[in-house]
Amino acid sequence: MPKTKFKLSAPLPHQQYLHVELNISTSNTQTEIHLPTWRPGRYELGNFAKNIRAFKVFDQENNPLSFQKKSKHCWLVDSANTKELRIQYQYYSAELNAGSTFVDTEQLYMNPVNCLVYTTEQFNNPIQIDFEIPNNWLVASSMELIKNKSFQVNSFDELFDSPVICSPNLVEKTYEVDGYKFHVWFNDLLNIQWDKIIQDFEKFTKKQISDFGEFPVNEFHFLIQTPNYPLYHGVEHLNSTVIALGPKYDVFGSLYSELLGVSSHELYHVWNVKSIRPSNMKPYDFQSENYSKLGYVYEGVTTYMGDLYLLKSGVFSLEEYLKELEKQFQKHFDNHGRFNYSVGDSSFDTWLDGYVKGAPGRKVSIYVEGCLLAFVTDYMIRKACKNKVGIEGAMKQMYYHPEIVKNGYQESTYREILENVSSISFDKLFENYLNGLHSYESILIEALDYFGLELVKKPSPSYSESVLGIKSIYQNGKINIIDIFPGSPADMSGLSIGDEITGINATQLNNNLDKWCRYYDQHGIKLHISRKQQMMIFEMPTLNRSFYQTIKIQSIKEISKNQLKARQAWGCLGER
Repeated sequence: MPKTKFKLSAPLPHQQYLHVELNISTSNTQTEIHLPTWRPGRYELGNFAKNIRAFKVFDQENNPLSFQKKSKHCWLVDSANTKELRIQYQYYSAELNAGSTFVDTEQLYMNPVNCLVYTTEQFNNPIQIDFEIPNNWLVASSMELIKNKSFQVNSFDELFDSPVICSPNLVEKTYEVDGYKFHVWFNDLLNIQWDKIIQDFEKFTKKQISDFGEFPVNEFHFLIQTPNYPLYHGVEHLNSTVIALGPKYDVFGSLYSELLGVSSHELYHVWNVKSIRPSNMKPYDFQSENYSKLGYVYEGVTTYMGDLYLLKSGVFSLEEYLKELEKQFQKHFDNHGRFNYSVGDSSFDTWLDGYVKGAPGRKVSIYVEGCLLAFVTDYMIRKACKNKVGIEGAMKQMYYHPEIVKNGYQESTYREILENVSSISFDKLFENYLNGLHSYESILIEALDYFGLELVKKPSPSYSESVLGIKSIYQNGKINIIDIFPGSPADMSGLSIGDEITGINATQLNNNLDKWCRYYDQHGIKLHISRKQQMMIFEMPTLNRSFYQTIKIQSIKEISKNQLKARQAWGCLGER
């Protein structure tokens, strides 16, 4: 069986180009060379080919071969007179996140799915990857090491799921749970609190494995990038995850709960989406969109369970967990897209604009809405089963379901399993919420109450948010409107997202919008606006209600025995 061989290097790392050379067999007179158009974990087209320059193809005698672009991510090579192609190109690698490829003087970090080409003919054949890097650099990857700085995988599908960090600044610790080995890698981070992180990682890992009964792979790698600047990002893979979290000085400070949250989330993905996968994505089609309305399962359930397992394992107290749940509630109530687009439709449209804010009030987040509806689903199952099982039982059934293992699942499959586990109908949840536009508020309150919790909504402490209905950001010496509450004074007066607020009642603001608003509260407020270089004045009407609100989830004062029992079964360790 012919083996594809890659040689990767960065001879001029300050230029941030990854140099790629590969030898690949062909039996075709014309060979199509493909670059993936997207990467699993981010359901949008990536246009990775825009980073490629100096693309060249040679035959086995090193003679140049003619080729032409067939599409933006496909090259058609004249290969009639050769059995092997040698391909060379350079890939611009200047972006650092959990799904990118990045080169500088201190590291060669690669997600193969966005920078390595393939042919369909050799897609399922073995691959060797040789790194030309300094001798003192370490390599962190789930790929099999065959010799110094050389690795192998069994197929391009496996290669595309195998990120790698090469750096002199890598450090590693390992732990084992139930015979499975876990590697924790940090790149370029000082003062790592290893005892703390290994203890916490062991706890949530053990609880997740316990609930599923097994781990899908024998070894797993947490590859953690720690940039100097603010960043929060994680991407799942079958045998590993990349987590990018910064600024690095705060990783074990205020960002530590974020590190735990994203790590638990990505670990749960090894079951949910890497193993339990929608039929539309089994197998992945790397050349076109893989449409699915099931983002509320593969991202929403994962978001919910990732944080919940920190509670179930004792890593988080109930108070710490509720702070994370509050964030999801806050995002939900702040987003008026919930009145216009369901989470199912928003999932389908991640391929349009799923990872940017997009048109105001158009869509919702599959992470946020999916998380909240997973919480509701968990409550419904627990109530029906008298707390004997929750949504974790449904996910376990999906993991071991022979048809899902073979062909993936559809919405009907997911609904069927929920109903099998609970013996109740989920028609209303799917019709009204997952695929409908019903308000979540009443059903969320109902779910909270089951666990002895309550939703508290208070006016935002910001005057401009609660009274005027304006969300703004101060940046580069300017105050710009980033959101407007429908039906608020700001909306009724004619303000628009993107407007710059320059003054109030003929007074310059100097980043003191709320203070001046409170000063003029009883005298009428006129905002001075710059809109596309036109100066305008808008008078705010007075409405006796609040708009943007702050969300808090807290325990009710007098919790019943049934609520306490439900809370304990839910995962609150030590609750009495």
